[in-house]
Amino acid sequence: MNLALQLKTLYRKFPVCKSLALAACLVLGTASAHSQSPSAAIHYNPQTHVFRIDGGDVSYVFGVNAKGQLQSIYWGQRVAATDSFPAAQARPPWASFEPSTDTTPQEYIGWGGGFYYVPDLKITFPNGNRDLVLKYVSHTIHGDTLDVVMKDISLAVYVTLEYQIDPATGILRRSATVENKTGQPFTIEQDFAATWNLPANNHYQLRYLTGRWAGEWNLQKEALHPGKVVLGSRTGTTSHHINPWFAIERGNPGDQDTGAVWFGALGWSGNWQIAIEQDQIGQVRITGGFNPFDFGYLLKPGQSLRSPYFYAGFSHHGIGGASRLMHRFELTRILPEGPHPKLRPVLYDSWEATGFNVDVAGQEKLAEEAASIGVERFVMDDGWFGERDTDHAGLGDWWPNPKKFPHGLKPLIDKVHSLGMSFGIWVEPEMVNPDSQLYRKHPDWVLNFPNRPRSEARNQLVLNLARPDVKAYVFHVIDHLLSTNDISFVKWDYNRNWAEPGWPAVPTDQEKEVYVKYIRNLYAILRELRARHPNVEFEDCSGGGGRVDLGIMRYTDEVWPSDNTDPFDRLSIQQGFTYAYTPGVMMDWVTGSPNWVNHRVTSLQYRFLSSMEGSLGIGANLNKWTPQDFATARKMVAQYKTVRATVQQGALYRLISPLHGSEYAVNEYVNQNGKQAVAFAYLHSSQKGWPFPHIYLRGLDPSATYTFRMLDGKAYANTPASASGAYWMHVGVQLYLRGDFQAALLELDRQ
Repeated sequence: MNLALQLKTLYRKFPVCKSLALAACLVLGTASAHSQSPSAAIHYNPQTHVFRIDGGDVSYVFGVNAKGQLQSIYWGQRVAATDSFPAAQARPPWASFEPSTDTTPQEYIGWGGGFYYVPDLKITFPNGNRDLVLKYVSHTIHGDTLDVVMKDISLAVYVTLEYQIDPATGILRRSATVENKTGQPFTIEQDFAATWNLPANNHYQLRYLTGRWAGEWNLQKEALHPGKVVLGSRTGTTSHHINPWFAIERGNPGDQDTGAVWFGALGWSGNWQIAIEQDQIGQVRITGGFNPFDFGYLLKPGQSLRSPYFYAGFSHHGIGGASRLMHRFELTRILPEGPHPKLRPVLYDSWEATGFNVDVAGQEKLAEEAASIGVERFVMDDGWFGERDTDHAGLGDWWPNPKKFPHGLKPLIDKVHSLGMSFGIWVEPEMVNPDSQLYRKHPDWVLNFPNRPRSEARNQLVLNLARPDVKAYVFHVIDHLLSTNDISFVKWDYNRNWAEPGWPAVPTDQEKEVYVKYIRNLYAILRELRARHPNVEFEDCSGGGGRVDLGIMRYTDEVWPSDNTDPFDRLSIQQGFTYAYTPGVMMDWVTGSPNWVNHRVTSLQYRFLSSMEGSLGIGANLNKWTPQDFATARKMVAQYKTVRATVQQGALYRLISPLHGSEYAVNEYVNQNGKQAVAFAYLHSSQKGWPFPHIYLRGLDPSATYTFRMLDGKAYANTPASASGAYWMHVGVQLYLRGDFQAALLELDRQ
């Protein structure tokens, strides 16, 4: 009898043992640990049925227990290669109310078998059965990727779990693909990517990011207690309100760069959910994926559904170390031009200068002024297309307004190029105004419920990108725009949430698939546009930070974190952003003063320094600038270019936070090669003559010598011209900052 037939016979006699029988089979099969080289990131021990994944300074370990469950064993700081882990053993029940299914930390679990926490997968079958008990079947290892197959104990429902490790940062990417081999359709009602497990501890601190329009990226921190914290969006997109990122700190070290922190983020730009549960014995489960609200995905025989990616990592260098790992991972593994993304050019955007009053002469004048201060990219914002004179009309009609551009866009683009700048343009392709040629021709193309109101926001409706014809139209009009014009940059905007998310063109039991297919088609459009136009870069924008996540960032080169450009507000907004996302993608604008948000008056120098902590943009009305303003801007733009690589792609250390009413803020960036470090310092208001605090740098080579200079602002006269890294980190430097809304920039260069 061959091995496959032996296993089939064994399974018929003892169905629950199928997983372990197949695990034993793998000793002779394709996934034995002994077939891996000593440097392999993923190992499997066929005797203990334990998987070990190593990357960066992290070890992640789980195993197959005697019940066939995938049981978490260890996730934390990397242990020695010689260290071994015992076989996973299911935990005993905690009385009859907490069965072993609940007390055992599992990697992925269906709703069934007496499980009372958040399941990864919930299915309703045609006969009304909703019980799903998944067991290990097999696995394969391909370099840095592990695939584990699970199956229900009686039904042909298969789930393939993918684990991919980043060797440099130790960040894992996980997903789950559900496949229907039952012969009948069933409905997936809850579909998460993964569960991450932390051991019992009474001193976990949860961090997450909340906000609203013009007030995004607020860092929240709270102690975890038994119960559940649910983060999520039901807006149809990532949302301003909560971002799909979390961090859990063990204890409360009180320093950015010390302590154990587990962190993660979803790569999904639609409705999402992350649930953080601490059970009755102190263990923590973090489960995330599609938001189950109003979710229903009909999976026909032979079809499969893949979850979003769920990324997570560990740092023993505190929340600062966690964010630096995320930044490195995003730059090298997420961004479309990784592992070596280009530096973001200095950009000018015409919106605040002209609004909808766009014409060739006005844009050319702004372009000349922008070029004079060293801008590298000129972007024409809203108002150039269709019958677009206000936000009441034109969305959907993506061709130049013949009155504003009688000869098309080419004359303006040629002028911008003659000034030494690349040309960019604003679009909002997922939306339509009822007052547009597109809507009058295709009113059925929007999200809607039959015979119900169509709720407008900003005088626009949402196109149903899940429809193949809408997807084809959006791709075609943007592809045509890029094919017929020499455009280097597209600002892709999205300015409202979903309402009435109906899809009347498909059967009722498939309408809820809109939540998945819309986002999949959005990604497909961006992916194909990038393939067709490899020299075009994209910015993701959604009324500020309404759609920022690791899903959309795979297809866009930069993101717009907030419509709030007040330079003082931006200190906390930008800091919150960098807990989850790299400064290398964060577009920051210098705009007018007083700023429209708070009517706060600040100097141009302060506004520039605030905006130089990411990708520098300028959105002020240059027609109102004085000769002194232009001179200041030329100096600041030139200054930024000398520190741009360090800010955009270096290591960030938050030395003094602007949060919680602080009068001070200091951020330091250290170049990847360690040769340059720069620190931005800000003072809100002097009080009672107190001096600005000493700045103690971090991340320097203690034995190296660094020269010191002020790029902007003043240091105390006794500051040495050069000193060791140890000096700058332990003795520090003191800046002379007095008054209201003052800022400075210092530089250290390693000799």
